[in-house]
Amino acid sequence: MCRIEGEMEERERRRRRWGLGLKGTALGDSRVEKLKSCIVFPRSRVKLWIIRATTMVLLWTCLVQLTTLGELLGPSGWPCYFSHESAASFLVKSLPPKRVYQNNGYLMVSCNGGLNQMRAAICDMVAIARYLNVTLIVPKLDKTSFWADPSEFQDIFDVDHFITSLRDEVRILKELPPRLKRRVVLGMIYTMPPISWSDISYYQDQVLPLIRKYKVVHLNRTDARLANNGQPFEIQKLRCRVNFSALKFTPQIEELGKKVIRLLRQKGRFMVLHLRYEMDMLAFSGCSQGCNKEEVEELTRMRYAYPWWKEKIINSELKRRDGLCPLTPEETALTLRALDIDSSIQVYIAAGEIYGGTRRMASLAAAYPNLVARKLQVRKETLLEPSELRFFQNHSSQMAALDYLVSLESDIFVPTYDGNMAKVVEGHRRHLGFKKTILLDRKLLVDLIYQYNAGSFTWNEFSAAVKEAHTERMGNPAKRLVIPDRPKEEDYFYSNPLECLEPSNESEISSII
Repeated sequence: MCRIEGEMEERERRRRRWGLGLKGTALGDSRVEKLKSCIVFPRSRVKLWIIRATTMVLLWTCLVQLTTLGELLGPSGWPCYFSHESAASFLVKSLPPKRVYQNNGYLMVSCNGGLNQMRAAICDMVAIARYLNVTLIVPKLDKTSFWADPSEFQDIFDVDHFITSLRDEVRILKELPPRLKRRVVLGMIYTMPPISWSDISYYQDQVLPLIRKYKVVHLNRTDARLANNGQPFEIQKLRCRVNFSALKFTPQIEELGKKVIRLLRQKGRFMVLHLRYEMDMLAFSGCSQGCNKEEVEELTRMRYAYPWWKEKIINSELKRRDGLCPLTPEETALTLRALDIDSSIQVYIAAGEIYGGTRRMASLAAAYPNLVARKLQVRKETLLEPSELRFFQNHSSQMAALDYLVSLESDIFVPTYDGNMAKVVEGHRRHLGFKKTILLDRKLLVDLIYQYNAGSFTWNEFSAAVKEAHTERMGNPAKRLVIPDRPKEEDYFYSNPLECLEPSNESEISSII
Protein backbone atom coordinates (compact mmCIF):
# COMPACT_ATOMS: atom_id res chain seq x y z
CA MET A 1 0.00 0.00 0.00
CA CYS A 2 2.80 2.38 0.95
CA ARG A 3 4.54 1.48 -2.31
CA ILE A 4 1.46 2.40 -4.35
CA GLU A 5 1.07 5.72 -2.56
CA GLY A 6 4.73 6.51 -3.19
CA GLU A 7 4.34 5.90 -6.88
CA MET A 8 1.27 8.16 -7.04
CA GLU A 9 3.17 10.97 -5.28
CA GLU A 10 6.05 10.58 -7.77
CA ARG A 11 3.67 10.89 -10.72
CA GLU A 12 2.09 13.99 -9.21
CA ARG A 13 5.49 15.68 -8.82
CA ARG A 14 6.30 14.97 -12.49
CA ARG A 15 2.99 16.44 -13.64
CA ARG A 16 3.62 19.63 -11.67
CA ARG A 17 7.17 19.89 -13.06
CA TRP A 18 5.83 19.94 -16.67
CA GLY A 19 3.01 22.34 -15.88
CA LEU A 20 0.32 19.70 -16.33
CA GLY A 21 -1.00 19.57 -12.80
CA LEU A 22 -4.38 20.82 -11.68
CA LYS A 23 -2.93 24.07 -10.45
CA GLY A 24 -0.99 24.60 -13.65
CA THR A 25 -3.81 23.89 -16.05
CA ALA A 26 -3.74 27.37 -17.67
CA LEU A 27 -0.01 27.21 -18.25
CA GLY A 28 -0.28 23.71 -19.66
CA ASP A 29 -3.10 24.69 -21.98
CA SER A 30 -1.15 27.64 -23.39
CA ARG A 31 1.84 25.43 -24.12
CA VAL A 32 -0.35 22.86 -25.83
CA GLU A 33 -1.94 25.57 -28.00
CA LYS A 34 1.50 26.85 -29.02
CA LEU A 35 2.51 23.31 -29.87
CA LYS A 36 -0.61 22.85 -32.01
CA SER A 37 -0.05 26.12 -33.82
CA CYS A 38 3.52 25.10 -34.63
CA ILE A 39 2.23 21.88 -36.17
CA VAL A 40 -0.82 23.24 -38.01
CA PHE A 41 0.72 26.35 -39.53
CA PRO A 42 3.41 24.60 -41.63
CA ARG A 43 0.79 22.17 -42.91
CA SER A 44 -1.38 25.02 -44.12
CA ARG A 45 1.64 26.53 -45.84
CA VAL A 46 2.42 23.24 -47.58
CA LYS A 47 -1.17 22.98 -48.82
CA LEU A 48 -1.02 26.55 -50.11
CA TRP A 49 2.27 25.84 -51.89
CA ILE A 50 0.83 22.71 -53.54
CA ILE A 51 -2.23 24.64 -54.74
CA ARG A 52 -0.05 27.37 -56.19
CA ALA A 53 2.29 24.91 -57.92
CA THR A 54 -0.62 22.95 -59.40
CA THR A 55 -2.21 26.14 -60.68
CA MET A 56 1.03 27.24 -62.33
CA VAL A 57 1.43 23.85 -64.05
CA LEU A 58 -2.14 23.99 -65.36
CA LEU A 59 -1.72 27.55 -66.62
CA TRP A 60 1.56 26.68 -68.33
CA THR A 61 -0.01 23.62 -69.97
CA CYS A 62 -2.89 25.71 -71.27
CA LEU A 63 -0.46 28.30 -72.62
CA VAL A 64 1.56 25.66 -74.47
CA GLN A 65 -1.59 24.09 -75.95
CA LEU A 66 -2.93 27.47 -77.08
CA THR A 67 0.42 28.35 -78.65
CA THR A 68 0.49 25.03 -80.50
CA LEU A 69 -3.07 25.54 -81.67
CA GLY A 70 -2.18 29.01 -82.91
CA GLU A 71 0.69 27.57 -84.92
CA LEU A 72 -1.61 24.95 -86.42
CA LEU A 73 -4.22 27.47 -87.50
CA GLY A 74 -1.62 30.05 -88.47
CA PRO A 75 -2.01 32.70 -91.15
CA SER A 76 -3.45 31.69 -94.50
CA GLY A 77 -0.97 30.19 -96.86
CA TRP A 78 1.22 28.63 -94.16
CA PRO A 79 3.04 25.60 -95.59
CA CYS A 80 0.78 22.56 -95.73
CA TYR A 81 3.61 20.17 -94.87
CA PHE A 82 4.12 21.69 -91.45
CA SER A 83 0.46 22.30 -90.68
CA HIS A 84 -0.62 18.78 -91.63
CA GLU A 85 2.17 17.10 -89.71
CA SER A 86 1.75 19.33 -86.67
CA ALA A 87 -2.01 18.88 -86.69
CA ALA A 88 -1.61 15.12 -86.79
CA SER A 89 0.69 15.12 -83.77
CA PHE A 90 -1.53 17.60 -81.92
CA LEU A 91 -4.67 15.50 -82.37
CA VAL A 92 -3.06 12.30 -81.16
CA LYS A 93 -4.36 11.88 -77.63
CA SER A 94 -1.87 9.21 -76.61
CA LEU A 95 1.12 7.33 -77.90
CA PRO A 96 0.51 4.20 -79.95
CA PRO A 97 0.52 1.04 -77.84
CA LYS A 98 3.79 -0.83 -77.66
CA ARG A 99 3.99 -3.89 -79.84
CA VAL A 100 4.73 -6.93 -77.73
CA TYR A 101 6.96 -9.53 -79.35
CA GLN A 102 9.73 -11.94 -78.45
CA ASN A 103 12.95 -10.05 -79.10
CA ASN A 104 15.37 -12.03 -81.26
CA GLY A 105 18.32 -9.74 -80.59
CA TYR A 106 19.70 -6.31 -81.41
CA LEU A 107 20.46 -4.65 -84.74
CA MET A 108 23.01 -1.84 -84.99
CA VAL A 109 23.43 0.08 -88.24
CA SER A 110 25.92 2.63 -89.53
CA CYS A 111 24.51 4.65 -92.40
CA ASN A 112 26.68 5.84 -95.26
CA GLY A 113 26.36 8.69 -97.75
CA GLY A 114 24.62 12.04 -97.70
CA LEU A 115 21.48 12.98 -95.80
CA ASN A 116 18.89 11.61 -98.20
CA GLN A 117 20.76 8.40 -98.89
CA MET A 118 20.88 7.87 -95.13
CA ARG A 119 17.21 8.83 -94.79
CA ALA A 120 16.14 6.09 -97.19
CA ALA A 121 18.49 3.63 -95.48
CA ILE A 122 16.95 4.36 -92.06
CA CYS A 123 13.50 3.57 -93.49
CA ASP A 124 14.82 0.27 -94.83
CA MET A 125 16.48 -0.67 -91.54
CA VAL A 126 13.31 -0.01 -89.54
CA ALA A 127 11.36 -2.27 -91.89
CA ILE A 128 14.00 -4.99 -91.64
CA ALA A 129 14.11 -4.81 -87.82
CA ARG A 130 10.30 -5.05 -87.70
CA TYR A 131 10.25 -8.07 -89.98
CA LEU A 132 12.97 -9.87 -87.98
CA ASN A 133 11.40 -9.06 -84.59
CA VAL A 134 14.60 -7.50 -83.26
CA THR A 135 15.39 -4.33 -81.35
CA LEU A 136 16.86 -1.53 -83.45
CA ILE A 137 19.46 0.79 -81.98
CA VAL A 138 19.15 4.39 -83.20
CA PRO A 139 21.25 4.48 -86.41
CA LYS A 140 24.67 6.08 -86.55
CA LEU A 141 25.16 8.67 -89.28
CA ASP A 142 28.09 8.87 -91.68
CA LYS A 143 30.89 11.16 -90.50
CA THR A 144 33.66 9.96 -92.84
CA SER A 145 32.20 10.74 -96.27
CA PHE A 146 33.22 13.67 -98.47
CA TRP A 147 31.04 16.09 -96.47
CA ALA A 148 32.61 15.12 -93.10
CA ASP A 149 29.52 16.22 -91.20
CA PRO A 150 29.89 15.44 -87.46
CA SER A 151 26.12 15.55 -86.85
CA GLU A 152 24.55 12.78 -84.80
CA PHE A 153 21.07 11.40 -85.43
CA GLN A 154 19.55 13.64 -82.77
CA ASP A 155 21.18 16.72 -84.32
CA ILE A 156 19.09 16.28 -87.47
CA PHE A 157 16.05 14.20 -86.54
CA ASP A 158 13.69 14.34 -83.57
CA VAL A 159 14.94 11.14 -81.96
CA ASP A 160 12.21 10.89 -79.30
CA HIS A 161 9.48 11.24 -81.91
CA PHE A 162 11.26 8.63 -84.05
CA ILE A 163 11.25 6.12 -81.20
CA THR A 164 7.76 6.71 -79.80
CA SER A 165 5.93 7.04 -83.12
CA LEU A 166 7.11 3.57 -84.16
CA ARG A 167 6.64 1.79 -80.84
CA ASP A 168 3.64 -0.10 -82.20
CA GLU A 169 5.88 -1.60 -84.89
CA VAL A 170 9.38 -2.08 -83.51
CA ARG A 171 11.32 -1.47 -80.33
CA ILE A 172 13.99 1.21 -80.78
CA LEU A 173 16.60 2.11 -78.18
CA LYS A 174 19.08 4.99 -78.10
CA GLU A 175 21.83 2.61 -77.08
CA LEU A 176 22.44 -1.02 -76.22
CA PRO A 177 21.74 -2.32 -72.70
CA PRO A 178 24.87 -2.02 -70.50
CA ARG A 179 25.68 -5.74 -70.59
CA LEU A 180 25.72 -5.85 -74.40
CA LYS A 181 27.35 -2.44 -74.66
CA ARG A 182 30.39 -3.80 -72.81
CA ARG A 183 30.65 -6.62 -75.34
CA VAL A 184 30.68 -4.13 -78.20
CA VAL A 185 33.39 -2.06 -76.51
CA LEU A 186 35.48 -5.22 -76.24
CA GLY A 187 34.98 -5.91 -79.94
CA MET A 188 32.71 -8.89 -79.34
CA ILE A 189 30.27 -8.03 -82.13
CA TYR A 190 29.52 -9.43 -85.57
CA THR A 191 29.84 -6.78 -88.31
CA MET A 192 28.83 -7.25 -91.93
CA PRO A 193 27.73 -5.35 -95.07
CA PRO A 194 24.41 -6.76 -96.30
CA ILE A 195 24.05 -7.53 -100.00
CA SER A 196 22.65 -4.67 -102.08
CA TRP A 197 19.06 -4.79 -103.37
CA SER A 198 18.24 -7.85 -101.26
CA ASP A 199 14.74 -9.21 -100.72
CA ILE A 200 13.47 -9.28 -97.15
CA SER A 201 13.86 -13.08 -97.28
CA TYR A 202 17.66 -12.58 -97.40
CA TYR A 203 17.53 -10.94 -94.00
CA GLN A 204 15.24 -13.67 -92.68
CA ASP A 205 17.49 -16.49 -93.90
CA GLN A 206 20.97 -14.99 -93.62
CA VAL A 207 20.98 -12.17 -91.06
CA LEU A 208 18.48 -13.35 -88.44
CA PRO A 209 20.42 -16.57 -87.61
CA LEU A 210 23.50 -14.40 -86.99
CA ILE A 211 21.55 -12.11 -84.67
CA ARG A 212 20.26 -15.10 -82.71
CA LYS A 213 23.80 -16.48 -82.45
CA TYR A 214 25.69 -13.29 -81.56
CA LYS A 215 22.81 -11.34 -79.92
CA VAL A 216 24.07 -8.17 -81.64
CA VAL A 217 24.78 -7.70 -85.36
CA HIS A 218 26.18 -4.51 -86.84
CA LEU A 219 25.38 -3.62 -90.47
CA ASN A 220 28.13 -1.27 -91.64
CA ARG A 221 26.62 -0.46 -95.06
CA THR A 222 23.01 0.59 -95.56
CA ASP A 223 22.70 2.21 -99.00
CA ALA A 224 20.21 0.40 -101.26
CA ARG A 225 20.25 -2.79 -99.20
CA LEU A 226 16.54 -3.56 -99.62
CA ALA A 227 14.98 -4.26 -103.02
CA ASN A 228 12.64 -1.74 -104.62
CA ASN A 229 10.02 -4.26 -105.62
CA GLY A 230 8.61 -7.66 -104.73
CA GLN A 231 8.49 -6.95 -100.99
CA PRO A 232 5.48 -7.67 -98.73
CA PHE A 233 2.89 -4.90 -98.83
CA GLU A 234 3.31 -4.27 -95.08
CA ILE A 235 7.05 -3.75 -95.52
CA GLN A 236 6.51 -1.17 -98.26
CA LYS A 237 3.91 0.66 -96.19
CA LEU A 238 6.23 0.76 -93.19
CA ARG A 239 9.07 2.20 -95.29
CA CYS A 240 6.71 5.03 -96.23
CA ARG A 241 5.49 5.54 -92.69
CA VAL A 242 9.03 6.00 -91.44
CA ASN A 243 9.87 8.37 -94.29
CA PHE A 244 6.76 10.54 -94.18
CA SER A 245 5.90 10.49 -90.47
CA ALA A 246 8.58 9.13 -88.15
CA LEU A 247 11.58 11.00 -89.56
CA LYS A 248 10.78 14.54 -88.45
CA PHE A 249 13.60 17.03 -88.32
CA THR A 250 14.56 18.72 -85.07
CA PRO A 251 12.42 21.69 -83.96
CA GLN A 252 15.33 24.05 -84.69
CA ILE A 253 15.58 22.90 -88.34
CA GLU A 254 11.81 22.86 -88.86
CA GLU A 255 11.36 26.35 -87.42
CA LEU A 256 14.05 27.75 -89.69
CA GLY A 257 12.44 25.93 -92.62
CA LYS A 258 9.10 27.55 -91.79
CA LYS A 259 10.73 30.95 -91.73
CA VAL A 260 12.35 30.50 -95.15
CA ILE A 261 9.07 29.31 -96.67
CA ARG A 262 7.15 32.18 -95.07
CA LEU A 263 9.61 34.73 -96.46
CA LEU A 264 9.33 33.22 -99.92
CA ARG A 265 5.53 33.01 -99.79
CA GLN A 266 5.28 36.69 -98.86
CA LYS A 267 6.67 37.50 -102.30
CA GLY A 268 4.61 35.00 -104.28
CA ARG A 269 5.29 31.72 -106.04
CA PHE A 270 8.69 30.08 -105.88
CA MET A 271 10.53 27.26 -107.58
CA VAL A 272 13.24 25.14 -105.99
CA LEU A 273 16.09 24.33 -108.34
CA HIS A 274 18.23 21.48 -107.11
CA LEU A 275 21.25 22.60 -109.09
CA ARG A 276 23.64 19.73 -108.48
CA TYR A 277 26.63 21.55 -109.89
CA GLU A 278 28.97 21.35 -106.93
CA MET A 279 32.62 20.39 -106.90
CA ASP A 280 32.16 16.93 -105.37
CA MET A 281 29.50 15.93 -107.91
CA LEU A 282 31.58 17.06 -110.87
CA ALA A 283 34.71 15.34 -109.58
CA PHE A 284 32.85 12.11 -108.84
CA SER A 285 30.98 12.00 -112.15
CA GLY A 286 33.87 13.24 -114.27
CA CYS A 287 31.58 15.80 -115.89
CA SER A 288 33.48 18.95 -116.84
CA GLN A 289 31.37 20.60 -119.55
CA GLY A 290 32.11 24.33 -119.58
CA CYS A 291 35.04 24.07 -117.15
CA ASN A 292 38.41 25.62 -118.01
CA LYS A 293 41.69 23.68 -118.05
CA GLU A 294 42.61 24.54 -114.45
CA GLU A 295 39.17 23.47 -113.19
CA VAL A 296 39.33 20.16 -115.09
CA GLU A 297 42.72 19.42 -113.50
CA GLU A 298 41.40 20.32 -110.05
CA LEU A 299 38.39 18.01 -110.45
CA THR A 300 40.62 15.18 -111.66
CA ARG A 301 42.95 15.53 -108.67
CA MET A 302 39.97 15.40 -106.35
CA ARG A 303 38.59 12.27 -108.00
CA TYR A 304 41.88 10.44 -107.54
CA ALA A 305 42.13 11.62 -103.93
CA TYR A 306 39.11 9.55 -102.85
CA PRO A 307 39.85 5.82 -103.18
CA TRP A 308 36.19 4.79 -102.72
CA TRP A 309 35.32 6.63 -105.94
CA LYS A 310 36.05 3.65 -108.17
CA GLU A 311 35.82 5.25 -111.62
CA LYS A 312 38.92 7.34 -112.36
CA ILE A 313 39.31 7.65 -116.15
CA ILE A 314 36.13 9.24 -117.52
CA ASN A 315 35.19 10.60 -120.93
CA SER A 316 33.20 13.67 -119.93
CA GLU A 317 31.63 14.37 -123.31
CA LEU A 318 30.53 10.76 -123.88
CA LYS A 319 29.01 10.60 -120.41
CA ARG A 320 27.19 13.86 -121.00
CA ARG A 321 25.72 12.61 -124.30
CA ASP A 322 24.40 9.54 -122.43
CA GLY A 323 22.55 11.81 -120.00
CA LEU A 324 24.73 10.82 -117.05
CA CYS A 325 25.92 14.31 -116.14
CA PRO A 326 24.09 17.01 -114.17
CA LEU A 327 22.92 19.84 -116.38
CA THR A 328 25.19 22.88 -116.31
CA PRO A 329 23.77 26.21 -115.08
CA GLU A 330 23.77 27.42 -118.70
CA GLU A 331 21.86 24.34 -119.94
CA THR A 332 19.45 24.68 -117.03
CA ALA A 333 18.64 28.32 -117.86
CA LEU A 334 17.97 27.40 -121.48
CA THR A 335 15.71 24.50 -120.49
CA LEU A 336 13.63 26.52 -118.01
CA ARG A 337 13.10 29.22 -120.59
CA ALA A 338 12.05 26.62 -123.17
CA LEU A 339 9.49 25.27 -120.70
CA ASP A 340 8.06 28.78 -120.37
CA ILE A 341 8.82 29.03 -116.66
CA ASP A 342 7.92 32.61 -115.68
CA SER A 343 11.10 34.68 -115.51
CA SER A 344 9.74 36.62 -112.53
CA ILE A 345 9.32 33.53 -110.33
CA GLN A 346 11.57 33.24 -107.29
CA VAL A 347 14.21 30.56 -107.80
CA TYR A 348 15.57 29.03 -104.60
CA ILE A 349 18.86 27.28 -105.26
CA ALA A 350 18.93 24.10 -103.16
CA ALA A 351 22.62 23.33 -103.32
CA GLY A 352 25.97 24.06 -101.79
CA GLU A 353 28.55 26.28 -103.44
CA ILE A 354 28.15 26.27 -107.23
CA TYR A 355 31.42 25.33 -108.91
CA GLY A 356 32.72 28.24 -110.96
CA GLY A 357 30.73 30.75 -108.94
CA THR A 358 29.57 33.97 -110.59
CA ARG A 359 30.97 33.08 -114.01
CA ARG A 360 28.90 29.90 -114.28
CA MET A 361 25.76 31.38 -112.76
CA ALA A 362 25.66 34.47 -114.98
CA SER A 363 23.27 33.10 -117.65
CA LEU A 364 20.86 31.68 -115.04
CA ALA A 365 20.89 34.93 -113.07
CA ALA A 366 20.18 36.90 -116.25
CA ALA A 367 17.22 34.67 -117.21
CA TYR A 368 15.83 34.46 -113.66
CA PRO A 369 16.91 37.50 -111.66
CA ASN A 370 14.98 36.54 -108.52
CA LEU A 371 17.55 34.03 -107.36
CA VAL A 372 17.33 33.29 -103.65
CA ALA A 373 19.11 30.76 -101.50
CA ARG A 374 20.50 30.11 -98.10
CA LYS A 375 24.01 30.39 -99.55
CA LEU A 376 25.04 31.40 -103.05
CA GLN A 377 27.94 33.39 -104.40
CA VAL A 378 25.92 35.21 -107.05
CA ARG A 379 23.04 36.64 -105.09
CA LYS A 380 20.44 39.35 -105.35
CA GLU A 381 19.37 39.09 -101.73
CA THR A 382 19.92 37.04 -98.60
CA LEU A 383 17.08 35.15 -97.01
CA LEU A 384 18.73 34.41 -93.68
CA GLU A 385 21.11 36.31 -91.48
CA PRO A 386 24.52 34.75 -90.78
CA SER A 387 23.56 34.46 -87.11
CA GLU A 388 20.64 32.21 -88.06
CA LEU A 389 22.93 29.84 -89.92
CA ARG A 390 25.81 29.74 -87.45
CA PHE A 391 24.59 26.47 -85.91
CA PHE A 392 24.53 24.91 -89.40
CA GLN A 393 28.06 25.88 -90.44
CA ASN A 394 30.16 22.84 -91.38
CA HIS A 395 27.07 20.66 -91.00
CA SER A 396 26.12 19.89 -94.60
CA SER A 397 23.46 17.37 -93.62
CA GLN A 398 21.64 19.95 -91.51
CA MET A 399 21.83 22.39 -94.41
CA ALA A 400 20.46 19.68 -96.70
CA ALA A 401 17.59 19.14 -94.25
CA LEU A 402 16.68 22.82 -94.58
CA ASP A 403 16.72 22.53 -98.39
CA TYR A 404 14.57 19.40 -98.14
CA LEU A 405 11.82 21.23 -96.26
CA VAL A 406 11.81 24.15 -98.68
CA SER A 407 11.76 21.75 -101.64
CA LEU A 408 8.68 19.98 -100.32
CA GLU A 409 6.71 23.20 -100.14
CA SER A 410 7.77 24.80 -103.43
CA ASP A 411 5.31 25.40 -106.26
CA ILE A 412 7.72 23.69 -108.65
CA PHE A 413 10.66 21.42 -107.91
CA VAL A 414 13.31 20.93 -110.62
CA PRO A 415 16.33 18.67 -110.02
CA THR A 416 19.12 18.87 -112.59
CA TYR A 417 20.45 15.43 -111.63
CA ASP A 418 18.73 12.29 -110.34
CA GLY A 419 20.68 11.96 -107.11
CA ASN A 420 19.32 10.83 -103.75
CA MET A 421 17.78 14.17 -102.78
CA ALA A 422 16.07 14.51 -106.15
CA LYS A 423 14.56 11.02 -105.85
CA VAL A 424 13.44 11.20 -102.23
CA VAL A 425 11.93 14.67 -102.61
CA GLU A 426 10.15 13.55 -105.79
CA GLY A 427 8.50 10.67 -103.91
CA HIS A 428 7.60 12.84 -100.94
CA ARG A 429 5.96 15.42 -103.21
CA ARG A 430 3.93 12.63 -104.83
CA HIS A 431 2.78 11.68 -101.33
CA LEU A 432 1.75 15.30 -100.69
CA GLY A 433 -0.62 15.24 -103.67
CA PHE A 434 1.53 14.85 -106.78
CA LYS A 435 2.97 18.35 -106.53
CA LYS A 436 4.61 19.61 -109.71
CA THR A 437 8.06 18.11 -110.10
CA ILE A 438 9.78 18.52 -113.46
CA LEU A 439 11.91 15.45 -114.15
CA LEU A 440 14.34 16.56 -116.81
CA ASP A 441 15.31 14.12 -119.58
CA ARG A 442 18.98 15.02 -119.61
CA LYS A 443 19.98 12.77 -122.50
CA LEU A 444 17.34 14.25 -124.78
CA LEU A 445 17.99 17.80 -123.58
CA VAL A 446 21.71 17.60 -124.32
CA ASP A 447 20.91 16.50 -127.88
CA LEU A 448 18.26 19.21 -128.36
CA ILE A 449 20.55 21.91 -126.97
CA TYR A 450 23.35 20.75 -129.26
CA GLN A 451 21.07 21.04 -132.30
CA TYR A 452 19.73 24.42 -131.19
CA ASN A 453 23.23 25.82 -130.69
CA ALA A 454 24.20 24.44 -134.11
CA GLY A 455 21.34 26.38 -135.71
CA SER A 456 19.27 23.31 -136.61
CA PHE A 457 16.30 24.56 -134.57
CA THR A 458 14.66 27.93 -134.24
CA TRP A 459 13.81 28.98 -130.69
CA ASN A 460 10.14 28.11 -131.14
CA GLU A 461 10.99 24.68 -132.52
CA PHE A 462 13.43 24.04 -129.69
CA SER A 463 10.89 25.17 -127.05
CA ALA A 464 8.13 23.01 -128.56
CA ALA A 465 10.40 19.95 -128.56
CA VAL A 466 11.39 20.47 -124.91
CA LYS A 467 7.75 20.89 -123.82
CA GLU A 468 6.59 17.82 -125.70
CA ALA A 469 9.36 15.70 -124.17
CA HIS A 470 8.33 16.65 -120.64
CA THR A 471 4.54 16.49 -120.85
CA GLU A 472 4.46 13.28 -118.83
CA ARG A 473 7.44 14.12 -116.64
CA MET A 474 5.78 16.49 -114.16
CA GLY A 475 5.52 14.21 -111.12
CA ASN A 476 2.08 12.96 -112.11
CA PRO A 477 0.85 9.44 -111.21
CA ALA A 478 2.81 6.76 -113.06
CA LYS A 479 3.82 3.14 -112.77
CA ARG A 480 7.14 2.35 -111.16
CA LEU A 481 9.47 0.90 -113.75
CA VAL A 482 10.52 -2.63 -112.77
CA ILE A 483 13.54 -4.28 -114.43
CA PRO A 484 14.16 -7.79 -113.00
CA ASP A 485 17.81 -8.50 -112.14
CA ARG A 486 18.79 -4.89 -112.95
CA PRO A 487 17.70 -2.93 -109.85
CA LYS A 488 20.07 -0.01 -110.48
CA GLU A 489 18.30 0.76 -113.74
CA GLU A 490 14.73 0.52 -112.49
CA ASP A 491 12.76 3.23 -110.69
CA TYR A 492 13.80 3.83 -107.09
CA PHE A 493 11.16 2.89 -104.53
CA TYR A 494 11.42 6.23 -102.70
CA SER A 495 10.97 8.27 -105.89
CA ASN A 496 7.60 6.67 -106.61
CA PRO A 497 6.25 4.78 -103.56
CA LEU A 498 3.10 3.52 -105.26
CA GLU A 499 2.10 1.39 -102.29
CA CYS A 500 1.65 4.55 -100.23
CA LEU A 501 -0.18 6.66 -102.80
CA GLU A 502 -3.77 6.71 -103.96
CA PRO A 503 -5.34 4.31 -104.69
CA SER A 504 -4.40 2.90 -101.30
CA ASN A 505 -6.14 -0.44 -101.73
CA GLU A 506 -3.57 -3.26 -101.73
CA SER A 507 -5.17 -5.19 -104.62
CA GLU A 508 -5.35 -2.06 -106.77
CA ILE A 509 -1.73 -1.23 -106.09
CA SER A 510 -0.66 -4.78 -106.92
CA SER A 511 -2.49 -4.61 -110.24
CA ILE A 512 -0.56 -1.56 -111.46
CA ILE A 513 2.93 -2.47 -110.27
